Amino acid sequence: MSKLTHFNEHGRAKMVDISDKKITARKAVAQSSVRMDKQVYENITELKIKKGDVLAVAQVAGIMGAKQTSNIIPMCHPIPISGIDLSFHWEILEDNQYELIIHSEVKTKGSTGVEMEALTAASIAALTVYDMCKAIDKSMVIGPTFLLEKSGGKSGDYKREVL
Repeated sequence: MSKLTHFNEHGRAKMVDISDKKITARKAVAQSSVRMDKQVYENITELKIKKGDVLAVAQVAGIMGAKQTSNIIPMCHPIPISGIDLSFHWEILEDNQYELIIHSEVKTKGSTGVEMEALTAASIAALTVYDMCKAIDKSMVIGPTFLLEKSGGKSGDYKREVL
């Protein structure tokens, strides 16, 4: 059983001390999604949303979200991010539903990983899509959001198995 590292000997929250950890190249890739109906899909892809280009705004929001992760997740360390990239692709589902798949990739050279930054980037991008399109359809569904892979650091590499 692994010991949770964000609690001190009194069971109170603490930020993990990373001062003795090696500086290594680290990368994390996360995914989120937004499921929507055909009307929202067409409005996004035909650039008809009054608030602007949804995917362009979501991409910038995801980047900003990754950079602000330590300000919104209490035990995350502020880290120097080397790079952030978000990509989008569409999947057509049954029943006239469409799913926007969002991938975020975050890189750093540091003493701690960027999993939370990648997850935050994907989540904020998905929330931005919802915000920009909610006037058309409030029944859009966000998620699931999950880590696809990570590399670097003491715990080694991780790659999610595809189901």
